[in-house]
Amino acid sequence: MIITFSSLKGGTGKTSLSVHLAHAIKLAHAKVILIDADPQSSASDWAAARDDSPPFPVVGMARDTLHRDLGSLVADYDHAVIDTPPRVSALARSAILAADLVLIPVQPSSYDVWAAAETVKLVEEAQQYKPDIKAAFVINRRIVKTSIGGEVSAALADYSPIVFESAIAQRVAIAEASAGYTVLEDSPKSAAADEVRSLANEVLKFMEVEKW
Repeated sequence: MIITFSSLKGGTGKTSLSVHLAHAIKLAHAKVILIDADPQSSASDWAAARDDSPPFPVVGMARDTLHRDLGSLVADYDHAVIDTPPRVSALARSAILAADLVLIPVQPSSYDVWAAAETVKLVEEAQQYKPDIKAAFVINRRIVKTSIGGEVSAALADYSPIVFESAIAQRVAIAEASAGYTVLEDSPKSAAADEVRSLANEVLKFMEVEKW
């Protein structure tokens, strides 16, 4: 399974979600690779910041032909997660076309909802060539103990992708994990780690992938 995180708005947390989801799926005893398709190389920088090897390979591949070139690279893995650039480009389109599942991160703000609509258009364009591409929204940086997350979910209900029930809250543990590790390593018993595992489980269930 190939999972692409895509959003045409910057700052939605695509890289953080990419590394955390990849790690959670890896801990389900699957072979996972993370493809850094963002020219800013944030995922690669995350891996380089570690004192040891990352729990899964991180490979830079910011190519407009990603959907054609990815096959041989991911052939030996059960799953691949792709981190993408925050703008409309041939690269963003290629990363979506490569996917079995496109996850669209949305923060609890009107600006993110508007940007999500543009991302949905790219997914729908790709589905004309690859009809079996699935898509879903992921609420990221939800403010704990507020109703804003629910309001965003309601606003997204007008679009065709479903909204995953598993949301990632705005937590210090997630922010600290940007220095090369994940909350599954630093704080495995935290609420943040539980949310990441919940998202991974929902992704696997949605795509009808049995856990190992």
